Amino acid sequence: MAPTSMEHGEISSNVLHHLGVHIFEHQLGRSYTAGTTFHVGDRVVKPDVAFVSTDRLPEDRRKGSPIPPDLAVEVVSPSDKQSDVTEKAFAYLKAGTRLVWVIEPVAKTVMVYRSETDFTLLTCEDTLTGEDVVEGFACSVAELFE
Repeated sequence: MAPTSMEHGEISSNVLHHLGVHIFEHQLGRSYTAGTTFHVGDRVVKPDVAFVSTDRLPEDRRKGSPIPPDLAVEVVSPSDKQSDVTEKAFAYLKAGTRLVWVIEPVAKTVMVYRSETDFTLLTCEDTLTGEDVVEGFACSVAELFE
């Protein structure tokens, strides 16, 4: 994998800040950075940002997660192929992840996946929500790119 750019890091940090504060203040579970591994089907992945609800947190958290996250966030890098990004989003969903956000820095959009047939494209004019996965979370898409 190619190293991530500063832009990639900034967007990931913005997501983690907005999402993490909400998760912490409402004691919904834990948010995780890109260094954390998760088992997704037969592979081990490191989403750019992830969330696991309190009731699903593994007891032993001194190693990578044996379960997929409830929410996985992927920030698209210039070297990523769209087909690979979509396939990864579907792999999360097949493994049990309930919500996937794929953030596209060039177009400044977020593709929100709920299933392989239920997805929505959000622009900077829209509000990103945690739906029933991160209840009460809302943030303008534009804030992710500031």
